Amino acid sequence: MNAQDLKSSILQRAIEGKLVPQLKEEGTAKELLAEIRSEKARLIKEKKIKKSKPLPEITDAEKPFDIPDSWEWVRLKDLGQFSSGTAVYSF
Repeated sequence: MNAQDLKSSILQRAIEGKLVPQLKEEGTAKELLAEIRSEKARLIKEKKIKKSKPLPEITDAEKPFDIPDSWEWVRLKDLGQFSSGTAVYSF
C-alpha cells in the first residue's frame, strides 16, 4: 500500500465513523443539531441572520455509505454560514 492509498483509507474510515470508538458521553449528532437549530432560531428572532428556505430531507439514495447510529446526515446549509473569498453564504 502506498502513502496515497493509506491516506485515502484513513480518511474513508474517519468519515464513516470507524476510526475511533463512538463515546456516549460525547452526545449524539441529533443533540448537537437541536442546539444548532435553537441557536439559529434565536439569531433569527434577534434579526442577526435571515431565515433560510428549508431544504428537502436527505433521501436514502443520496447517502453514499452507512454511518454510526449516533450520527446524522445533514445538508451543509443546515449547519451555519459559510464564506468563500468575497461571497458570504448565509444558510
